[in-house]
Amino acid sequence: MLGFNKNSIFALSILIGTIVGAGIFGFPYVVSKSGVLPALFYFVVLGGMMILLHLFFGEIFLRTGEDCRLVGLARKYLGKWYGRLTIFSVIVGTTGALLAYIILAGKFINIMLSSKADVDPFYCSLFFALALSPFIFKGTKFVARAEVLTNVVFFLIIFVIFIIGIPKVNLQNFSLFSLPNILLPYGVVMFSLVGFSAIPEAEAILIGPGEKKNLKKIILFAFGIIIAFYILFTFVVLGISGNETSDDVFKGLIPFLGPGIIFFGALAATITVADSFLAVALYLRNSLICDQKFSKSSASSFVSFLPLVFFLVGFRSFIEVIGFLGTIIGVVEGIIIILLFKKAKDLGDHRPEYTIRVPKFLLYVFMLILILGAVLQFIV
Repeated sequence: MLGFNKNSIFALSILIGTIVGAGIFGFPYVVSKSGVLPALFYFVVLGGMMILLHLFFGEIFLRTGEDCRLVGLARKYLGKWYGRLTIFSVIVGTTGALLAYIILAGKFINIMLSSKADVDPFYCSLFFALALSPFIFKGTKFVARAEVLTNVVFFLIIFVIFIIGIPKVNLQNFSLFSLPNILLPYGVVMFSLVGFSAIPEAEAILIGPGEKKNLKKIILFAFGIIIAFYILFTFVVLGISGNETSDDVFKGLIPFLGPGIIFFGALAATITVADSFLAVALYLRNSLICDQKFSKSSASSFVSFLPLVFFLVGFRSFIEVIGFLGTIIGVVEGIIIILLFKKAKDLGDHRPEYTIRVPKFLLYVFMLILILGAVLQFIV
């Protein structure tokens, strides 16, 4: 596949598994509220920008000889102040992402159990978080190998749901525009396309220059799959459930597809959310170990329990969490990656396996989009 070997497939799987996480399940809901045209605008503009930002991050990482993550890169190339800002953003962003996965997984597990028992989603979320915590100690290779299998299972089940659901699509369920909710998709779209945390983990799987040169193709191929999947997924879900689209997708589909089909959909969703949970948790764990000099046990404990604490104290609204996180991660980490990209071109200590060339003015346009989007989210 495009010259990929086994390790390239593992790297591709961990990137897809990280990005296709909680965000995809919020996307049909926000499109149902904002209308198709605003969501499509955000998806095209932000999608193109996010592809380039991931390619930038890959090049930055390949230009740096030492083993570090975004925090260490910011400290190395931009100075201590940017390092502190980045560790704050990484901890907030990744902890919030883990929190979103915990919230959403609880909803999915509740749907799977609903025909047998009425279990509060709170306890389902709690079970999910505690069950996955031990795997954070296993390491990247373990998760990457698991991602291959779970990605295949997820896409097969969703494909079956597509086949069953497409005849039930009603084009009248699509609205073009809703002015009051025009800004709603911004943060969710950003969140649904963020996979920065997977780049270092994917690169670590690739051995030697011969494999590492595939990182660019892996990023592009992953986004091609993801974007096509997002469009089809949203088309089918929104076309079936229309205004009844729920923020967890599947609950709104039960009246149209029946509980049996939705059980398998919720199972597939739980699998991919678990994938993303582990990939993001490993990124934060490795950031704390490499950049903050935590011990492995203390970093694993921190990552395992911090999002659970936020969940227990009452942060349980999925759309609000991912909308806020998408905005924060986008503006802070996006701008830092752009600044790093410029610096690493001059100060990098390793010859990269690929290079991205873009006009300098485009980098400033990207920063303006990120800042403007964040400002509008908080003042409107």
